[in-house]
Amino acid sequence: MINADAKGSGTREDPWVLKTPSGSSEYQMYRDEAADPPALVCVVGKTVLFYRLTCIEELHAMLRARGDWVPLGSADEQKAAADGTVEAWGRSPDNPVGGWYGLKKGLRGRFGMYVPPLLEALGLAEVEHNPRNNRMRAV
Repeated sequence: MINADAKGSGTREDPWVLKTPSGSSEYQMYRDEAADPPALVCVVGKTVLFYRLTCIEELHAMLRARGDWVPLGSADEQKAAADGTVEAWGRSPDNPVGGWYGLKKGLRGRFGMYVPPLLEALGLAEVEHNPRNNRMRAV
């Protein structure tokens, strides 16, 4: 179920229109199930990022298993992700895909910035909306 703040249905023609956790930037996401592997496409201005589509269910499962708030810890691919964050999990060899959920080398980071608001819009998670240092948890 999409929350009232989210716009769009998640297709290329009608993408989800989301805001970063801090509320400072708007971006779009949509499912591309025909991609290999199936992808979650994130359009931020002229930049296009691709994440494995399975990240939605797998991040939700990780949050449910942790059972508490998890810091987002967003970081570019070239920067280290803080331990214990959503960003670190999105790159970890211990996650279900054994590494990066990001699919486009050089633009694989920012998982902790762009994926959490989608989980919130889908009714799967609660995300804090402070200027910085936000967290999320499963619903």
